[in-house]
Amino acid sequence: MSDVQKVLMPSNPLKPGIDRYGILSNYEPGTRTLEAGFQIAPPFKPLPVDIVLEKDVAVTLRDGVTIYVDVLRPANAEKVPVIVAWSPYGKGQGTSASVMGVFNLVGLDNGIMSGLAKFEAPDPAYWCAQGYAICNPDIRGVAHCEGDSVLWDRQEGRDCYDLIEWLAVQDWCTGKVAMSGTSYLAVSQWFTAAEQPPHLAAINPWEGVSDVYRDLVMRGGLPDHGFARQLRDYSFWGNSSKEDIIAEADRYPLMNELWENKIPQFENINVPAYVVASYSNTLHTAGTFRAWRRMASEDKWLRIHNSQEWPDYYDEANREELRRFFDRFLKDEDNGWEETPRVRYSLLDLQGGDQVNIPAGEFPPAEVIPTKYYLDGRSRTLGTTAPVDGASAGYTLGANPDEVSFVTRFDKETVLVGYPKAHLWVEAEGADDMDLFLLVQKLDAYGTPLQQFTVPNQSARIHDVTERGGSILRYKGSDGRLRVSMRHLDEKLSTDDVPAHSFDRVEKLSPGEVVDVEIDLLPVGLTFYPGEQLRLVISGRSLLGTMMPGIREYTPAESGQHIIRTGGEHASYLQLPVKTA
Repeated sequence: MSDVQKVLMPSNPLKPGIDRYGILSNYEPGTRTLEAGFQIAPPFKPLPVDIVLEKDVAVTLRDGVTIYVDVLRPANAEKVPVIVAWSPYGKGQGTSASVMGVFNLVGLDNGIMSGLAKFEAPDPAYWCAQGYAICNPDIRGVAHCEGDSVLWDRQEGRDCYDLIEWLAVQDWCTGKVAMSGTSYLAVSQWFTAAEQPPHLAAINPWEGVSDVYRDLVMRGGLPDHGFARQLRDYSFWGNSSKEDIIAEADRYPLMNELWENKIPQFENINVPAYVVASYSNTLHTAGTFRAWRRMASEDKWLRIHNSQEWPDYYDEANREELRRFFDRFLKDEDNGWEETPRVRYSLLDLQGGDQVNIPAGEFPPAEVIPTKYYLDGRSRTLGTTAPVDGASAGYTLGANPDEVSFVTRFDKETVLVGYPKAHLWVEAEGADDMDLFLLVQKLDAYGTPLQQFTVPNQSARIHDVTERGGSILRYKGSDGRLRVSMRHLDEKLSTDDVPAHSFDRVEKLSPGEVVDVEIDLLPVGLTFYPGEQLRLVISGRSLLGTMMPGIREYTPAESGQHIIRTGGEHASYLQLPVKTA
């Protein structure tokens, strides 16, 4: 057996007075009927139908641990299928100050919800009216449940397997179970589906990481723990212990079995899947596309939207479409769902002319050709021909400027859709390592960087919180990052489009050593009109700041020089997915 072990820390109890506590957070086992017209509190909407609430039902998992779940189902109904919302976010949190505050932040009206939903989860008010039940569990170690909490782990897949099989044999259930939700609720679906519970009929992961090491704690091999700290400290409220993901990252900075256990076994995911992604979520984008590519399901659909996951998830038209998917696979309705294009993608133009729901058979679309744009350190341009002569460009860490950029102007309409990557020849002076941050921006014809908010709120407050952070709320371009000592590629996982690093070794730089690195950038869908420009920025500091407001920022080294070699024998390039037709 390995000596690699999880690190645990004490949890904090879920109790009244904290901003995560809602009206239904009390431990109150029993069954009651919430009648049509019931309103849990202002400003939430009244219920359209009578709903039976079975509260704090005990479910025993295979290892003897007891968890507590709420089941909300239509009253006076025949047997119904059930949708599970698996996350550590309290099952009664829908009316909490925390959830209401998130809706206010992004510009969503709390009145579109009933207050009965978990955070980022399906609303029972809608789904019960459509003939479905919703199961809101508190998971292992959360609230009043037994056991110690884990964070995005195969243990969660096994636990949810047990819950699904328990639900399937309840006297009100048809035996068909699905999962839905965004963020944490999406991630738990990869893990659960990989365990292949017999009664899991369909999944609907709506943006979520799919590799805790590569997406959350060590993206690009950099120990950027800001959001992981937020998750650890504010998401697992309970009476026992919880996993200390930060201490684990500090103790195990290289890929090992602990981190491998936090990667779903994609090859085992074979249920019908409706996956929703975006280009702009700097936490979820890479993981959602990775899971979509690698899952084994033959019946899988991908939709790439142009906003942020919460407005997209609760949009009425999108919810109706999700119902069609579930009606097909949970109710066996012959509703033509299979005619839905396997891929629908969006193209951003960042000036109000976005295109959405463009059909394709695959992603990237078949018409896309990966095209190399070579860096020229002399002219600071990007061109499709490699410069004959070598040159270099660079910056000093902590100086102003502390970045170097390269620009190309398009003389005809150019569409990029797919996976960009950078292949750079780099050198460090005065240091034995480099933290590289890359950003691909769209510029207008006058050189002005173009951006757009991903949420309905575009107030002064949102401007403030996204100026140097909150990257999930304002899209500024496709980014990537890499610690150069972690540059070794994983040959099994890498493709020509998407390089993947093994993160199992450290290869420091020697004085004067020039090395080549491959850096994956988040997938893009961007339209450039004649005269518009693309800028590649390379820096030693984060160019987008934190993913969400209020979390700790990563501070890289501030000494030495970074040198980017171009042309000649060091022909650095940016590979872009150019659509040809």
